[in-house]
Amino acid sequence: MSFELLDEHEQGEVVRKWLRENALSMAIGVVVGLLLIFGWQQWKAHRANRAAEAAVQYQALADAATARNDEDVQKIAATLREEAPNGVYAVLAALQQAEMASDKGDLAAAGEALQWASSHAELPTMKALVTLRLARVKLAEGDADGAIKLLDGIKGDAFAGLAGEVRGDALVRLGRAEAARDAYAGALAHLEPQAPGRAVVQMKLDELPAASAPPAEASPAPEKLGS
Repeated sequence: MSFELLDEHEQGEVVRKWLRENALSMAIGVVVGLLLIFGWQQWKAHRANRAAEAAVQYQALADAATARNDEDVQKIAATLREEAPNGVYAVLAALQQAEMASDKGDLAAAGEALQWASSHAELPTMKALVTLRLARVKLAEGDADGAIKLLDGIKGDAFAGLAGEVRGDALVRLGRAEAARDAYAGALAHLEPQAPGRAVVQMKLDELPAASAPPAEASPAPEKLGS
């Protein structure tokens, strides 16, 4: 018998029977739903608290870096790596570590920090910045080919001006003046007129040897006149 054919009393009995048979399942579903909502809210609150704590820790690291307190920088950076390895502040801390190591001439330590940052950076722009700095370290170590390979991996126009300058430097190191000229010209095309490094890039371009003129086409030999 279809439900539509039942009278109101019979329909009520069917509904009451269904509720009695499924009351436990409904109650469990409601409880689980409430727990999921509560858990989601708690998880969001936990993430917000962790992000706030990471921001405070990074500010302390920045202050320690300004004071050239290397011990505190390393300690805070290690804490950020452990507690929030995929967070932006841990990556920024690694960049700060790399900068301090580079200033001391410790390219190996700078490279290690940047490699860690590269494997944990999630934002494309941050990834591009890390790759650019790692290319600079490679070039400083004398690996011009390695620097160019890294630059080839930067997608889009993120830091195109800076990347073009590093590419030009690497090509100069490899003795490829013509390719370096193109790289510096490309860098200038992406740098604003008032950009701090624009004058340096222009100077590097001007210091390159003049472009070699294409070989002139040979003129046909004059025909000999018959006697």
